[in-house]
Amino acid sequence: MVHVYNCHPFASQHIVPTEQEPGLVCSGGGALFVVSAGGCKIEAYQMKEDQCPLICRFSTMGTVRSIRHSLTGDYLVTIEEKNNATYLRAYTNWRYQAVEKTRVGVRLLGHFLRGSSFRGAPKEQMEIIEIPLFEPPLCVACCPLTGDLLVGCSKSLVVFNLKKQTLSEQLDVLDFERVLILHLTDYSPSQVAFCGGYVALQTELEILVVKLQQMETRSLVADESSQLPADILAAADLVEDDMKKEPLSPHEPGDFFMFPKHLELLGDEAKDCGISVSLEWTGMDTEARNHMGVTYVLFRRFAPDFFQGCSVEETCLHSLQLHPMFTGNRDEGGDQRGREPSCMFCFFSLPNAGYMYSLKNTVELISTYQYPEKAHQAVFCDQFLYVITRNALQCFSVRCSAVAARVEDPYIDTTMKACPPFTMEVCGLRIQLFIGLKSLCHDGNHVVLLTAADVESKEESDRVARRAVSRKTSISSKPKDPNESGHGWNLYVINTVSTLQLYREMVEYSKRYEHSTPLSQNCIHLLSEAHLLLRAALLNPSSQDSEDRAQLQEAFQESCAQLGDCFSRLSKRDCHLALPYYKMSGLSVTEVIQRNMAMGSSSEVDYGSGFLFFLKHSLYEETMEELSEETANTVLDIFSKAEPGQLPHVVSSSFMMKASPACVLAHLEQLEAYGAPSVTVTLCKAAQALHLGDTQLYQQQMDRHAEMLQVYGFIEEPKLLLHGRGKAVVPTHLARHLHDTQDGLLVAAVVALHENSKVKLEEADLFFQELCKDTVENPSSPQLLVDFWEALLVASSQEVIIHELLFRLTSVYIDRITRRDRSGIHALKTADDLINSCSHYGLLFPWVSILTPVHFNITHDHQEDLQKLQSLLCGPTLDVSSILPLLEQLPDSDNAGLSIHVLCATKLRRHESSIERLLDRCPQAIMPYANHELQNEKLALWWQKLFPELCMRTRLSSGENSVLLAALKETLVVLAMELNPLEFLDLLPDDGTAHFFLPHLLECTQRKILT
Repeated sequence: MVHVYNCHPFASQHIVPTEQEPGLVCSGGGALFVVSAGGCKIEAYQMKEDQCPLICRFSTMGTVRSIRHSLTGDYLVTIEEKNNATYLRAYTNWRYQAVEKTRVGVRLLGHFLRGSSFRGAPKEQMEIIEIPLFEPPLCVACCPLTGDLLVGCSKSLVVFNLKKQTLSEQLDVLDFERVLILHLTDYSPSQVAFCGGYVALQTELEILVVKLQQMETRSLVADESSQLPADILAAADLVEDDMKKEPLSPHEPGDFFMFPKHLELLGDEAKDCGISVSLEWTGMDTEARNHMGVTYVLFRRFAPDFFQGCSVEETCLHSLQLHPMFTGNRDEGGDQRGREPSCMFCFFSLPNAGYMYSLKNTVELISTYQYPEKAHQAVFCDQFLYVITRNALQCFSVRCSAVAARVEDPYIDTTMKACPPFTMEVCGLRIQLFIGLKSLCHDGNHVVLLTAADVESKEESDRVARRAVSRKTSISSKPKDPNESGHGWNLYVINTVSTLQLYREMVEYSKRYEHSTPLSQNCIHLLSEAHLLLRAALLNPSSQDSEDRAQLQEAFQESCAQLGDCFSRLSKRDCHLALPYYKMSGLSVTEVIQRNMAMGSSSEVDYGSGFLFFLKHSLYEETMEELSEETANTVLDIFSKAEPGQLPHVVSSSFMMKASPACVLAHLEQLEAYGAPSVTVTLCKAAQALHLGDTQLYQQQMDRHAEMLQVYGFIEEPKLLLHGRGKAVVPTHLARHLHDTQDGLLVAAVVALHENSKVKLEEADLFFQELCKDTVENPSSPQLLVDFWEALLVASSQEVIIHELLFRLTSVYIDRITRRDRSGIHALKTADDLINSCSHYGLLFPWVSILTPVHFNITHDHQEDLQKLQSLLCGPTLDVSSILPLLEQLPDSDNAGLSIHVLCATKLRRHESSIERLLDRCPQAIMPYANHELQNEKLALWWQKLFPELCMRTRLSSGENSVLLAALKETLVVLAMELNPLEFLDLLPDDGTAHFFLPHLLECTQRKILT
């Protein structure tokens, strides 16, 4: 379906003062080229000036059958006939004819590629380049990005690269190099298009689009038919003949013609279309030849059909066009050569319908245009589709900017940004009546029309003329002179209105629907069309340096606000789009509220779902400004009427801080009166009581629920404790009060928030650091933050979080033990509490208790930190290797440091060094250490390390060290139990003290005899 409006995209028109009847017309670079009806003369007119003055005229070498202009290189290419032969020629430097320099040079293709034969100074002259071909040319196209040529022949396509040679500062000479031949099997194009490596071919009822690109070697090997040497191509005809020799079905007699079915193949499926395209590289760059390949992009086949005003025989395709669109960096301005377009569109048309496809990324049909009558020609551009019928110029909207916006900005179709969908139905903006339209072309802000009235249809022409006079038109022109219109044909240049002017007209037009039916889809559709119009203008690189760009951006934000207003009033469908459109409008939340309040009646305002959706997200995302008291109270009234259940979340927002506490309490009391008691509502009332300074009411509300239930209330609304996200976390007034009165509840609540993914670990750190910044503690790790880490370690099951907390707690414990400068602040949990409640804290090993007994010579606070650190090292989780750098700041000069170092060495399986350290510093702990650690695979260390060390140290002490002597005797008991007599005997020293070991040797022997 096509929406039809009566806008005025055309501003004025001029009649081009041609002396002879035009035969062919084309335009480009601000110039209009007119081929006389005889076909042997070309006139160029300046379209950017009033009355379209003549630039120059020059003769051609033959009768022109087709003409195209290339903006890159500013040259013309023609297909000409002379003496029953067809030629392809390019006309370069044609503007020199404007200064009456009649010298014209004629040369063959490749003249300058092989070296210039000019002698003397370079000549400023128009040049005609003859381009020889093996087959007669049928059609031609120029790439708008590179200026390259694509020539369509009966069995092949030929690609020519544009070459530029600078002879002087003012003079450039162009040339062409034939680089590629695309051989087609049983496919003769009637029209071609060429842009950015995409090649589009059109026959009567089929469209094929392929892409020429550099491909990987392995893909070319897999598809060797994509490029064939020249000597093999001749053999391909034999294969083609075999393919054609298919037996006819008995149900297909020769006097019937079977039409093919409709067929659409997109992307990789297009290679199954049955049309073979093989490449023959003819350029001088041999490296490119080895990597050039062809990719099938799109194939569409239509079946002939009847429709009003067109017979089956007249059903054929026309107006094939490839259209690029650029986004992103606009610093390059209008220079698009060498840039990769962000989007590529393909347009083609039947007499009754037009089709626009997007070719890049995903190949898909974007728009279908249903024409009200038979279309003769169509031209596609960034903002509009122009179509001519027999007696009307029609202007349709396009969806290029909707596709390009999604390519340029990944935030489109999120809560951040929005854009009308490219699947939205297109609309007809204008149907402008003309008589006898024959041809159409477009360039920039100009539309060129060629009209020629038929003498036989004078009555019909008079009738159309009368309709044109009686109908309001957008084109104001002076009455035609009889001499101008007497010849029966005219050539018009129609100037289109500016984007801003048309946008404002469409906005005014939409207000008609708004007044009649406020929620009309026509109103939203027209505003969406206006929005896409502005997007297309902003994406246009040529408007980068325009003075109107700031006005376009201002109008764009205004358009976003208008769309936000429309979607804010919707109940269900698309109401969520109010949020991104309001965000893009640049309006503050206060301004949005005022706009929506003004849209309702004075007595009763019906708030739309979109407006409420916007308000809720703005409050929850914390992306808005702080509201004034009046606006905040208005927000309370809105939610109290529309969604009272959201009040606890609304009043907890940081942007509602200026709302009247008494007003907030009144709304919460009303909510509680109509609903079941809620912990969250109670906590909100307690927070408001603190704002009022009413401690009695605060305590009354806090006493209504147990602490565990209050934790659930904080989970439901985290903003009761903290505002902001990321690095901007700020504790609330309630959180500061809980810090002073119920720090255990505060820690439990933040742990619950973290475990329910309401707060990140880094945000919780900042929260407690901000909360305790005025205390005398270490600002980086105050005790309340350490309490939170310990409580979170008990509750968390995430491996990453557990290892991070273990590292942080170890760092804090080591730092405190080293500095010993705490100020008597007690932790929420003791070491015993953590050992009993957390699996990551282990029971202290017996030998650790000997090194640092409970009443060790250290302050009580540090005794707790020491025991917690020892307990972590005795636990199963802590990875000691991760904390080795931290141990460098902890000396082992006392038993506290010694215990930590020995624990770490033991967990790293360095038992030998640990035995030596204990024997040197605390031999009383060696036997408890050995009994606990030297087990299983470490049992051999009893006789390999411990026994020799004890023997040596006892001998050095002359046996007077009772501790060493007792340890030696206990070790001998273990050896007598674990070794056989011969192994025991080999361990005995030979220093004359054998009598000391004989009892243990006897015991070992007796045990051996018994076993």
